[in-house]
Amino acid sequence: MASSFSSLICIIILLIASIGHVIACYESIISFGDSLADTGNLIRLSKSNEYHVASSVLPYGETFFHHPTGRFSDGRLVIDFIAEGMRFPLVPPYASFMKNMSNGRLSNSIGGVNFAVAGATAVDISYLEKRGIKNPATNVSLGGQLEWFKQMLPILCKSLSNCKEFLGNSLVLMGEIGGNDYNHPFSQGRTGKEVQSFVPDVIMAIGVAINELIELGAQTLIVPGNLPIGCSASYLTIFKDSNKNEYDDSTGCINWLNDFSEYHNQLLQQEIHRLREIHPHANIIYADYYNAAMQIYKSPRKFGFTSTIVACCGGGGPYNYDLNIKCGSPSSNVCDNPSSYVSWDGVHLTEAAYKLIAKGLLQGPYTIPQMNGICNSFDGLSNKGISDQ
Repeated sequence: MASSFSSLICIIILLIASIGHVIACYESIISFGDSLADTGNLIRLSKSNEYHVASSVLPYGETFFHHPTGRFSDGRLVIDFIAEGMRFPLVPPYASFMKNMSNGRLSNSIGGVNFAVAGATAVDISYLEKRGIKNPATNVSLGGQLEWFKQMLPILCKSLSNCKEFLGNSLVLMGEIGGNDYNHPFSQGRTGKEVQSFVPDVIMAIGVAINELIELGAQTLIVPGNLPIGCSASYLTIFKDSNKNEYDDSTGCINWLNDFSEYHNQLLQQEIHRLREIHPHANIIYADYYNAAMQIYKSPRKFGFTSTIVACCGGGGPYNYDLNIKCGSPSSNVCDNPSSYVSWDGVHLTEAAYKLIAKGLLQGPYTIPQMNGICNSFDGLSNKGISDQ
């Protein structure tokens, strides 16, 4: 009897030890990207210039934080829910991290850094400028974010071997990035044919960054695809004079724009496959934002949404979007219940939509390979226990 009891105790100890090991799959999160991942960089980097950041005022941040944080949503983003799922604090923006360091308030425990900047592109700003396309928000590109990261490496780790270990133990989020490479030209009147010609170069820029990060030591990278832009209130407004045959009857989205997103995603997956062959030791995970979002547009009531393609916050019109009246401006309006809307400001999604997308990534089935098959540390997504950053 005593022997059986001792055996049982040993089994319990082993189970506890194995669970502890699984929970510690990753030690930090390193993030790159644009406004879908920016947790406060643009709002801090723009304080020294004349560009007004829409996310610097309410109702941005009203749902969870109850004040604006620089996130382009009413609350949390996908990166926040991933951090929560890993039982991490929210990932601080690079600009905040650097300010704390200069003030001598840098914590000894670094749970990650977020380099994403709203408005950022995958290609360098010069690529668009040569084609007469302006980026009104920022001149930061994915390459620029990668340079920031490399400059920070001596702070994050003391030696080359430590840096490889640090990166190897980190979860690297590659965006979403690439959307603004198309948003800027489309909003400035460029044709679908011209913008589609940019896609291979955008994919190449993303691939170059992934390759460099792996060579620096990254082992696990999540690479999101493009959202279905044909369902975006901004695009539905820009192309409101489209032929009726170009709309999907069930969702109200513009088909050719969604086909454009799928073309980007197809080329991105081909690039990921190529990189996997070069780096077989790395876990390069494709995050299928497109289909994770399309499930909502196709069956909104199933997930608790009453409005999909009309923005919660905006300047009026059929889709409550006006390029000249931004969410948060005196002339804008905001819905009473953002959690019942998919679109927040016509460009970005609500916290409720981002949470559902994050759940589809963490718990499946919207990643290739499945994230929970690589690491079982992702906990349930709750509404509590997350501190503001």
